[in-house]
Amino acid sequence: MARVLFTSCPAYGHALPMLPLIRAAERAGHDVRVATGPDLINTLAARGLDVHAVGPSWESAWSAHEAVWANQSITEEQRMMEGVITLFGTPALQRLDDLVAMASQWRPDVVVHEVLEQAGSMVARRLAIPGVVHGIGPMFPLYAPLIRAAGAAIGEPELWEQLSTEQALDLCPPSLQPDAPPPWPEAAAVRPSAGEPQPLPPDLADVLASAERVAYFTLGTVKNADTSDFTTGLRALAGYDGVVVATTGRPLDLDELGPLPANAVVAEFVPQASLLERADLLVSHCGSGTMLGGLVHGVPQVALPRGTDQPDNAALLVRAGAGMLVAPEDYAVESIEAAVATVTGDPTFRSAAERVRDEIATMPDADTAWAGLQF
Repeated sequence: MARVLFTSCPAYGHALPMLPLIRAAERAGHDVRVATGPDLINTLAARGLDVHAVGPSWESAWSAHEAVWANQSITEEQRMMEGVITLFGTPALQRLDDLVAMASQWRPDVVVHEVLEQAGSMVARRLAIPGVVHGIGPMFPLYAPLIRAAGAAIGEPELWEQLSTEQALDLCPPSLQPDAPPPWPEAAAVRPSAGEPQPLPPDLADVLASAERVAYFTLGTVKNADTSDFTTGLRALAGYDGVVVATTGRPLDLDELGPLPANAVVAEFVPQASLLERADLLVSHCGSGTMLGGLVHGVPQVALPRGTDQPDNAALLVRAGAGMLVAPEDYAVESIEAAVATVTGDPTFRSAAERVRDEIATMPDADTAWAGLQF
């Protein structure tokens, strides 16, 4: 039995993709702990995990990140780099302090960290134990210069050199692999998941039981602060021939949305895995977890990227033929309506999504990937 530490930034799209591997480590009989920011403690503890709060909240890091992007006196390239430092660099140093303190009482034998959680790699180096990089979506070549620069900015100039030599797990199927050489050429494949199924709220389950077609609409849990964007999406889906389940990803007074379309059911959160297995269409921000979760079930998509890695994810989705893009500058009722009509009316989108689904099904499962790690 080994002591296995999983670490993540406190964001859903960073922590939840590691759940299958966490379960595999548990099934293998290891002593497993999960460390992340305070935002996700209750969410992960509710899944029965031994979870510990480390470092700052995602909310505080994101506020600093947004302040950087609001600074119009510097170039966009500077804003991008400083934004990465405030979101993934400086908070990692704070998480590192807490992880080192944890290790003085419970010393792990291996650290598995998601690709942008740099504290995991730093604590592995300090303890002279193996580190494992876990992807959260496509492994973009941009990771290398961003992590290298962020490491230098926080006084960890060897960070990328450490990360680049760690074992890596890539959950991106072949059709969605970026064109450029990957940052971890020897990364082992691991099958992505739509998430752990959980019971749907009874009232929603009743609605879906009689629905012939279901569309899932979400703008995620990060770049979702503009209520008007959500309202626009709902209006665009008012003509969808089926039930539209929409999640806000944050507390929101439904009165702010005005009159809801007759076909819409709106909630702050719905178990994504349980909904995607029932969905016929996914209209989303194209975050990695949501996009891959839809493809696990062969669901065609309309991508509405808002920022971060979402535009790059959307480009790969479109290249695979499994969805259409509505660019941020084109975000409007009419353009979203047109994209929905095209994706639902042309069977080639579903065929492409199902082809990617079949690719995913052939990827090694989490138990196989876990067994292949060396530590």
